[in-house]
Amino acid sequence: MSMGQFTVVGAGQMGSGIAQVAAQSGFQVCLMDLDEAYVQKGLKGITKNLARQVEKGRMTEGEKGEVLGRIRPTTNLREAAGKADIVVEAVVENMQVKTDVFSQLDEAAPAHTILATNTSSLPITEIAAVTRRPEQVIGMHFMNPVPVMKLVEVIRGLATSDEVYHKVEQLAREMGKNPVEVNDFPGFVANRVLMPMINEAIYAVYEGVAEPEAVDQVMKLGMNHPMGPLTLADFIGLDTCLYIMETLYDGFGDSKYRPCPLLRKYVKAGWLGKKTGRGFYTYG
Repeated sequence: MSMGQFTVVGAGQMGSGIAQVAAQSGFQVCLMDLDEAYVQKGLKGITKNLARQVEKGRMTEGEKGEVLGRIRPTTNLREAAGKADIVVEAVVENMQVKTDVFSQLDEAAPAHTILATNTSSLPITEIAAVTRRPEQVIGMHFMNPVPVMKLVEVIRGLATSDEVYHKVEQLAREMGKNPVEVNDFPGFVANRVLMPMINEAIYAVYEGVAEPEAVDQVMKLGMNHPMGPLTLADFIGLDTCLYIMETLYDGFGDSKYRPCPLLRKYVKAGWLGKKTGRGFYTYG
């Protein structure tokens, strides 16, 4: 089976990034979201990213037009999945929402279609269990920003077949990514390591050890990180950080994954980071 038709469900930052990379790799892409405004916002972001590539001389205006011409927007999930060879789900990091989407995809997609989730922490096996094709469900966790970051964590569920794993691994390579096989544990590898570090940085602020700017400076200058953990948290979204920490805490039952109270407070206040204009920093 060739991956001719590539469908992305969810046109947010991750979904639009996945759609862009797939289209740049030559795939016919259907970008779907429930709200037309979200679809158009996703397309606008893709267009802006491609225009930047043209300005830098990495792409011609004609190539930009060809990439955009391979992306078809829609708000109809049944239409989006109906002819798909693979569907990558990139909706909000919430188990109920994701399982609802996968139930609908299982009904709408052809029997051969691979159903992948871009979840950053949730169990692939649990998501697969709501379908009648658990052997064709897999995790395909891209990093943010998708057009730039090379890593894709490829996560097998309990029932994922070897054939599906190898097809998705090859697909990631065709998209210019470096796939890494990871087993189905809470947070996988990337967020199991990253999020406790971010959470500890938040504790340092909460306990008065240092101000956010100082914490970030220490990690940038002392540990050679390109971005401080609190700046990164704002970029990811503090609500997403909290949800992943809760997934780790619930999944392992270990107090070392307990979300910092300050993180909970910021989320309850609606200070979610860059996307709301305020988190650990204020954004214009």
